Amino acid sequence: MSVLLEFSMSPLDKGASVGAYVSRSLDIIDKSGISYQLNPMGTVLEGEWDEVMAVVRDCYLRMSQDCERISVAIKVDARAGQTGRIAGKINSVEKHLGRSVKHI
Repeated sequence: MSVLLEFSMSPLDKGASVGAYVSRSLDIIDKSGISYQLNPMGTVLEGEWDEVMAVVRDCYLRMSQDCERISVAIKVDARAGQTGRIAGKINSVEKHLGRSVKHI
């Protein structure tokens, strides 16, 4: 079953600036080969359940190597028989509006 999974993960014990920690997660995501889209508040992954959950797990394991407290938020949309949904959902909204919208 194809899933869209949006998650955000950040350390809570490293102060206000956590970009260095978040960028390590993005490196893991990028090297995984699965489809993804980074946004200002998290990252959307698209793939099979086990694939996307493995990426989230790998990000968590990497962050937990030097972070003692981690915040993780996960949202999942599972739908059988569908692929290309990251772009498809945006295209659908634009079709209903009859125009393009600003998006990342």
